[in-house]
Amino acid sequence: MDGLPVGPTTTPLVIKAGWLDKNPPQGSYIYQKRWVRLDADHLRYFDSNKDAYSKRFVSVACISRVTAIGDQKFEVITNNRTFAFRAESDAERKEWMQALQQAVAEQRARARLSSAYPLGVQGSEPPDRAGSLELRGFKNKLYVVVVGDKVQLYKNLEEYHLGIGITFIDMNVGNVKEAADRRSFDLTTPYRIFSFSAESELEKEQWLEAMQGAIAEALSTSEVAERIWAVAPNRSCADCGAPQPDWASINLCVVICKRCAGEHRGLGAGVSKVRSLKMDRKVWTETLIELFLQLGNAAGNHFWAANVPPSEALQPSSSPRARRYHLEAKYREGKYRRYHPLFGNQEELDKALCAAVTTSDLAETQALLGCGAGVNCFSGDPEAPTPLALAEQAGQTLQMEFLRNNRTTEVPRLDSVRLLEKHYSVVLPTVSHSGFLYKTASAGKLLQDRRAREEFSRRWCVLSDGVLSYYENERTVTPNGEIRASEIVCLAVPAPDTHGFEHTFEVYTEGERLYLFGLESAELAREWVKCIAKAFVPPLAEGLLARDFERLGRLPYKAGLSLQRAQEGWFSLTGSELHAVFPEGPCEEPLQLRKLQELSVQGDSENQVLVLVERRRTLYIQGERRLDFTGWLGAIQKAAASSGDTLSEQQLGESDIPVIVYRCVDYITQCGLTSEGIYRKCGQTSKTQRLLESLRLDARSVRLKEGEQHVDDVSSALKRFLRDLPDGLFTRVQRLAWLEASEIEDEAEKVSRYRELLVRLPPVNRATVKALISHLYCVQCFSDTNQMNTHNLAIVFGPTLFQTDGQDYKAGRVVEDLISHYVVVFSVDEEELRKQREEITAIVKMRVAGTASGTQHAGDFICTVYLEEKKAEAEQHIKIPASMTAEELTLEILDRRNVGIREKDYWTCFEVNEREEAERPLHFAEKVLPILHGLGTDSYLVVKKHQSMEAMLLYLASHVGETKHGMMKFREDRSLLGLGLPSGGFHDRYFILNSSCLRLYKEVRSQRPWSGAPETSHRPEKEWPIRSLKVYLGVKKKLRPPTCWGFTVVHETEKHEKQQWYLCCETQMELREWFATFLFVQHDGLVWPSEPSRVSRPVPEVRLGSVSLIPLRGSENEMRRSVAAFTADPLSLLRNV
Repeated sequence: MDGLPVGPTTTPLVIKAGWLDKNPPQGSYIYQKRWVRLDADHLRYFDSNKDAYSKRFVSVACISRVTAIGDQKFEVITNNRTFAFRAESDAERKEWMQALQQAVAEQRARARLSSAYPLGVQGSEPPDRAGSLELRGFKNKLYVVVVGDKVQLYKNLEEYHLGIGITFIDMNVGNVKEAADRRSFDLTTPYRIFSFSAESELEKEQWLEAMQGAIAEALSTSEVAERIWAVAPNRSCADCGAPQPDWASINLCVVICKRCAGEHRGLGAGVSKVRSLKMDRKVWTETLIELFLQLGNAAGNHFWAANVPPSEALQPSSSPRARRYHLEAKYREGKYRRYHPLFGNQEELDKALCAAVTTSDLAETQALLGCGAGVNCFSGDPEAPTPLALAEQAGQTLQMEFLRNNRTTEVPRLDSVRLLEKHYSVVLPTVSHSGFLYKTASAGKLLQDRRAREEFSRRWCVLSDGVLSYYENERTVTPNGEIRASEIVCLAVPAPDTHGFEHTFEVYTEGERLYLFGLESAELAREWVKCIAKAFVPPLAEGLLARDFERLGRLPYKAGLSLQRAQEGWFSLTGSELHAVFPEGPCEEPLQLRKLQELSVQGDSENQVLVLVERRRTLYIQGERRLDFTGWLGAIQKAAASSGDTLSEQQLGESDIPVIVYRCVDYITQCGLTSEGIYRKCGQTSKTQRLLESLRLDARSVRLKEGEQHVDDVSSALKRFLRDLPDGLFTRVQRLAWLEASEIEDEAEKVSRYRELLVRLPPVNRATVKALISHLYCVQCFSDTNQMNTHNLAIVFGPTLFQTDGQDYKAGRVVEDLISHYVVVFSVDEEELRKQREEITAIVKMRVAGTASGTQHAGDFICTVYLEEKKAEAEQHIKIPASMTAEELTLEILDRRNVGIREKDYWTCFEVNEREEAERPLHFAEKVLPILHGLGTDSYLVVKKHQSMEAMLLYLASHVGETKHGMMKFREDRSLLGLGLPSGGFHDRYFILNSSCLRLYKEVRSQRPWSGAPETSHRPEKEWPIRSLKVYLGVKKKLRPPTCWGFTVVHETEKHEKQQWYLCCETQMELREWFATFLFVQHDGLVWPSEPSRVSRPVPEVRLGSVSLIPLRGSENEMRRSVAAFTADPLSLLRNV
């Protein structure tokens, strides 16, 4: 920050400090020497080591990684900015990198331990005031934030959200005063005077109040907590024992932690009046502090927790539900209290109270009130008719304070109604606010049309004691109406100028009503929104208030495997991020809506469910209340769509590649690699334009299918999108550097320069460049067929990517170099390159096979896979690459749903054929894509536990040899001929299975005693190669199988003709043995991976049971003995051996 005078200042503990050379943000080669200081929360750099205020600071929470670049250089990388530094030596660079990496790791560890909100935001503490102000000496307005005991300066709102600022001012050395100009004021410190100017005089007053509050907090807030913590019992939560509790119940005189404070509020102000030790500064008078020092947790628990059984005691890790039950019992019912000897005798209790308040025995007063003495009982003295008057008469100020705080406290009753079935406690907040608002009549549906200014009425509004009341004017006593905070389910902030007033907000209630309020002042509207939000959001979710939101509220949801019952969670929508806080479990990372793999609405109009699928998790939001759910649905869909023309504003995939690019590249990879002149030929203009418009609108919902879109139309849409990017793929700033690099004659030096420039690109641009060049590398691999070699592709894409007129040959040379040196420039390892080649080879082979058989497949191989059972809530949509195995698919599904894997959990992907009423567990190494292409309309994939795998592995471990033989019931498919057998039913046949084939015999003549193998008097009637067989568990019931232990065998000939027959065993054990042997011989003895690549994760407490998918027999008892029984007790095999 230019022009700041030098001088000492109080700073946090410095981890490391020293001189470093810093590269300016414009990317100049001239480094500037800066004094750099790192502490636990910020990385700051100064012009001098004597400066009080930094030029810039970066929040450690926003640093994603620290990497070395070149000699003595390193980069500090955040989500949107990169800061380059250069040290004097490699050793010094190493020290800085280690210090930074350790600070980042410790910051993340603290965030996890304190359930903090995701990295990359400005912090979980909501600002007391934030907005734009003019600062003398700066050309543009700065974004100023007053938070806690600091004033922070940022260049703009965007940098505030990124955690990258100019400097911050500790208010313990600050003072504020008005200036000569009516809109100006000065913030003075020993080292500089900051002269600010606001938009209006009213706004200036609000800023002065906020900064004076910051000064008061810096000087006094921590003092209150420290003074109350001076008594040892007050250093732990009175209810759960958590250390350093910073909340208190001022009527119960106990100090409690944040988590217990939320449940105390749920008890209601009639039971517990909750205040913050750090934020409610005006509450903490000297008298109240002294009262807590005299009573506090020691006396409070001596009375309220005298009889708590160890089994019912709370712990710091106790769940919200456990806390709710315990605190209801402790304070509302008085279940654990120490009963006073006069308990039950109201007259004597009242007399004893009147006597106690005239003494200093506060514990006696507490016990009497807690056991039913009337705080407002008649004392018998007309001059001092109440206990409060008696205490005042006796000069007992602490007794007076205690009685005042308990004037409206309810007497504990054992028969009181327990409100424990609500998902959330009813919050009776402590916030209050008042002022004029403009209000329209409440509505029962969403406001689709603009509300004119004339439709608003000016009303005096008061928010107090959990009720928002609106009056005709400030002198009116009776309100026109009121909204209870406990009934508010959603608070929405429409975009400016949506209605007649520039700034508006909407309040949704449980009664399906919508209230619209408006103001001209942005800051006043923001203040109202903040106060209303604080009033209805519980402490559990108050971190959601730390950031500006478009929508905030509670919704029923289901997540993970807890799908049996919906719970209520708190959600806030900020930009394209959906933040969620659930009643149990740690704080959730925000859902990046533009990076969702799926966003869909399921169910009918009466029971809609919004499905959000992100990698590793799926969230189902239910529409219990139609009005606010419809609002959430529209807002989330809008936030998940592309918000502009730049790359970073597009819908993004998990690798930061725009979905538009991904869709087009994937389709052309699947359908156009062998298309002659791909990318050189142009599609039809009208079709290309329509396709591009639909992709820009919502690329995630577009499914490109062969026969509906031609590859040339798709390729033209991709080229048009890349050419129309406002900043270009290589950015305007770096475009010239890329073109100049192409003229470097030395190939090694040129490639090195390309790698250096690649790192400087924004993350989305960098990922897109790699994906596109990787795709073009695949295209040129088939240049013999498509006639598009590296040079031809460069001619097409050079002008497109660099947005030139085609006259500059250097653009084409850059593209040609990137394709030719793809492996080196993009650091592609051998494994990645091998998988890429295998995938495109498999795709081309399948297309050749499809052409020969007259079938063609869609370009987007996206499959629906179910978890455990086929139902809407259990489905997952996933892209299936050619290289994906069944094991990889299984792990992907489990990762998405965050399913824990125990030691002997044999999770497997099954191919289910509903028409045949059969299912086949896929081998873990089996490729999924060919199976997907062969699935009929009656088939699907499901991931579930293979309950019989352990038993089969035990059988194989004890079995000698690779063969199996025995009698089975056999029946061929009626539509097939060739075996000469009657088609009316099942017949006994003898089978021999070895490592090469399966043989069928009509009968067995004799058996050789020395070998145990049968001797047959004739050749097999039929023989099938074992590798060409697919074995499915189950036989369709309309065939009337003789036993319920059957399987279906499918044989595909070299001419792709399918033969099918059915086999039935006598026992379940026999069926398992046959199936295990089939797997063993088909896969060379490797039935299950010896070292599975499964990652152990904590197993959730609630999970879905294993549900059989194939009911083969009619009655319930018969179904238990069918294929479902095949997955019964896996150890029953041992009892039959």
